[in-house]
Amino acid sequence: MWKPEPIPPLNDETFRLLRDLIHDYCGIYFEESGRFLLERRLARRLSLHQLPGFRDYYLLLKYGKHRDEELAAVIDLLTTNETYFFREEAGLRAFCEEIVPELRERRKQDRTLRIWSAGCSTGEEPYTLAILLLEAGPWEEWDVEILGSDINQRVLQAARRGVYKRSAFRATEPRYLKEYFEDEGDGSFRIQDRVRRWVSFNHVNLLDPARISLVPRMDVIFCRNVSIYFDRQAKRQVVASFYQKLAEEGYLLLGHSESLINLSTDFTLRHLKHDMVYQKPFRQGVQGPMSHVQSQARSY
Repeated sequence: MWKPEPIPPLNDETFRLLRDLIHDYCGIYFEESGRFLLERRLARRLSLHQLPGFRDYYLLLKYGKHRDEELAAVIDLLTTNETYFFREEAGLRAFCEEIVPELRERRKQDRTLRIWSAGCSTGEEPYTLAILLLEAGPWEEWDVEILGSDINQRVLQAARRGVYKRSAFRATEPRYLKEYFEDEGDGSFRIQDRVRRWVSFNHVNLLDPARISLVPRMDVIFCRNVSIYFDRQAKRQVVASFYQKLAEEGYLLLGHSESLINLSTDFTLRHLKHDMVYQKPFRQGVQGPMSHVQSQARSY
C-alpha cells in the first residue's frame, strides 16, 4: 500500500513567510516559541491538500484560487474559541448596573442602543448581553441592536444556530437557563427568540478596514480576551478602529487581563464600582450615533 512521504520540517525562511502572511491577514503573531504549534497544526492542511512541504502550502495561501477559504481554515486551526455564558462577572455587572442605566438616560430622546461584541466566538457573549438587557427592561419603543462578530466562519455558524451544551452554562444561574432557553431534550439548550431578536452575527476581520467601515457607530464595544493573539502593532490598529466606531462617551470593555497601556491615550479610564472600563471622551459639538449610520447596522 502506498504511503505519503513524511512532511519535511518547517524551515526558518518558510516559518517567517507563513508567520508574516498570517499576521498581515488577521493580526495573529507567532514568536519563535510558537513555531512548533504553527507547524503541528498546519501539517493537517498539508496532508489534506497532499502537498509535499510547507513552502508549497505558503504558495497556496498566497496565490491559490481559494486562498480566502484556506486562510479561514487556518484561523480556525490556530485560535481557541472556548467561551461560556456570563463570563467575567465583574465586567458584566459594570455593564448592566452602571453603564446601561447611564446610556438609557443619555439616549432617552432617540431611544437607540448599539452594542458590539467583537471576537464573539460561538455567541455566548452577545446573547448574555441581550439577556442582561431584558433583565434591565422594559425596552418598549427602543431600537436595540447587538452585533456579534468574529473572523472564524465556523463559530459564527454555531452562534447563529444558538444551541449550546451544558458546559456553556458553568457560570450561569439556573433561573437564566429556565427563563431564556428551551431544553432540546438531548442535553442541549436553544436560545429563545426574544433573546435572539436583538442579536445579529457577521464576519469581521478586525484588521480589515473595508469590513470595519461597515460597522455602525456603537455605544458599547466588548472585546474581551481577543487581543491576546495580536502583537502590539495589530493591537494599536484594532484599538484605533474601536475609537473611531464608538459614539462620544461610549464604552470599551476589555478582558480582565488586558489594558490599553502603551497602546492608546485616546480613552479615559473609568473606575466603576464593579470594574475598570475605558470611555471615549466627549468632544463639544460631536454627536452620538446618527440615524444614517445606524441604517448600516444589518448591511454587512
